[in-house]
Amino acid sequence: MKKEISIKNHMDELLRVNQFVEEIGEELGLDMELQMNLNLVMEEMVVNVISYAYPEGTEASIELLAESDGKELTFVLSDRGKEFDPTLTESADMDENPAERDLGGMGIYIVKNIMNEVTYQRLEGKNLLTMKKEI
Repeated sequence: MKKEISIKNHMDELLRVNQFVEEIGEELGLDMELQMNLNLVMEEMVVNVISYAYPEGTEASIELLAESDGKELTFVLSDRGKEFDPTLTESADMDENPAERDLGGMGIYIVKNIMNEVTYQRLEGKNLLTMKKEI
């Protein structure tokens, strides 16, 4: 299975991302909990790209590729925004009181805890975030 979606860097495109992940889940016969977790991961990472990768007012495309061999599901999120490696971001300290915790870090914490492998690379002016999940 191989599917791809291209969206604009607008928050209203998240609905299309959710539908994309749901279609993949149905095609692969994934259970509802895993589908919800994958939706959460993709939403977290896409929101970060929409919010931070481009200067305000800049129109841009974001691509999301999904591939599966039946044992593993791989998502590759790519954009041409400013270079940023979320895998180097320190995850939120979950032992700290949420009211006292610094902003940020929750998204990558969630992604690293749901996915089996998360890697980043910058190639030819593109951010490529690869996220793998055993299914």
